[in-house]
Amino acid sequence: MRGKSIGNIDWVTVLLYTTLVIMGWLTIYSASLSLEVTSIFDIKQTYGRQMLFVILTIPLILILLFLDAKIFERFSFIFYGIGIILLLGLFVFGVTKKGQTNWYQFGGFGFQPSEFVKTGTALLLAKYLSFPQINLKNLKDQLLAFGIILLPVLLILLQPDAGSAMIFLSLIFVLNREGLPAWYLFSGFSAIVLFFLALTIDPKYIMIGIGLVMLVFYFKERRIKRNPILYILIFIVISGFTFSVNYMYTNVLEPHQKDRIDVLLGKDVDIKREGYNLNQSMIAIGSGGLTGKGYLEGTQTKGGFVPEQHTDYIFTTVGEEWGFIGSSVVIILFVTLFLRIIVLAEKQKTKFSRVYGYCVASYLFTHFFVNIAMLIKLFPTIGVPLPFFSYGGSSLWAFTIMLFIFVKLDANKVNEW
Repeated sequence: MRGKSIGNIDWVTVLLYTTLVIMGWLTIYSASLSLEVTSIFDIKQTYGRQMLFVILTIPLILILLFLDAKIFERFSFIFYGIGIILLLGLFVFGVTKKGQTNWYQFGGFGFQPSEFVKTGTALLLAKYLSFPQINLKNLKDQLLAFGIILLPVLLILLQPDAGSAMIFLSLIFVLNREGLPAWYLFSGFSAIVLFFLALTIDPKYIMIGIGLVMLVFYFKERRIKRNPILYILIFIVISGFTFSVNYMYTNVLEPHQKDRIDVLLGKDVDIKREGYNLNQSMIAIGSGGLTGKGYLEGTQTKGGFVPEQHTDYIFTTVGEEWGFIGSSVVIILFVTLFLRIIVLAEKQKTKFSRVYGYCVASYLFTHFFVNIAMLIKLFPTIGVPLPFFSYGGSSLWAFTIMLFIFVKLDANKVNEW
C-alpha cells in the first residue's frame, strides 16, 4: 500500500516546489553575497546556511513520504498539542529578538515554533471538521473550530508577533469552504475597510453613508419582512467600531505599528526613519524595469540599501535583478502552485485530506500575498516571510513539511474508499 501511494505522487506539485526553492536560494545568494566569495556550503555565510537547510529538506521529504498517511490524521491532536507546548515554552526558554520572544536558540541556529504550529493547527482543524456530526451552520461547532485556530493566535500575539498570528486567520477561508456562513467573511473584510476609512475620513461622514445604504436595503427588502431591530443593532455595532478606531490607533497600537499604518496611508513620514525600508524596497523593485539589471548585478542589492533583504524583503532582489518579466514568472509559479493544491484538494476522497489541502493553500497564499503587497505599499509592513524564498531554516522546513504532508495524503487517495 505504501509503495503504491508513493508511486502516485503528484510530480507537478513537487516540480513547482523544487523550482521555487532553487530560485529562492539563488536569490538569497545574490542578496547576501559578500565581496569575498566563499563556498556555497560556508555556514558562516547566509547563503551557506540556507544551502544546508535546503539539503536537509531532502531526508525530511523522504521521511514524510514513507510514513503511513493515516499517522497525520490519527495523531493530529498530538501534533497540535506539541506545538502549543512549544509556544508556551517560549515564555520561559525563548530568546528575545527585536522585541519579540518567538525563538529558541541552539548554538548558532534558531528555531521558530510558530512556523510549525501552523501545520499542527491545520491537521487538528481538518480532523475536527471531518467528523460527520460537525456542521458549521451550528454555533457550537463554529466556536470549537474558532477555538482551535485562536489558541495559537493568542499565544503568538503575547510574544508579541502580530504578523505570524495574522496568518492563522486565513483559515477562515477554509471554514467558509466547509460551510461557515458567508457573513463572517464579509464582516471581517468590512471591519478592515472601516478601520482604514476611519483613519482617513471623519467617522460621522462614514456613518451617514452607511446609514443611507442600510435604509435603501431595508426599504428594498421590506417585502420579505426584514426586522428593523436587526438593522438598528447592526448600525449600533458598526458605529461603536468606527468611532473606536481612533482610540485604538492612539492608545492600543505600538508606535512602530502606527508608523507602518502611516506609511501605508501616505501620511507624512520620515523616509530616513519609519518610511526608510518601504521607500528603499520600492526603489529597488522599480529600478529593475522590464527585464532587470541581471543576476548578481543589482546595485541596490549589492549596496545593501534594503534592510533585511534576504528575509522579509527578498522579493526586492527579484524585482531589481529579474525585472517585471522575472517577477511575473515567480508570481505565476506561486499562483500555479496554489491552484494545483486547490485542484488536488477537491479530488480528495476524504474530508480530512480536502480540508488540510485548503489549509495549506490558504497559508501559502496569505504569506505570498502579504509579503509582496507590503513591499509595494498595499499592506502594512509586518514580518511575514515569502514561502521558499525568504532566508530561514524554520520557515523553509515548516513550509516543506506542510506541503509534503498534503502530497503524501494526495498520493494515498488511491487507498481510500
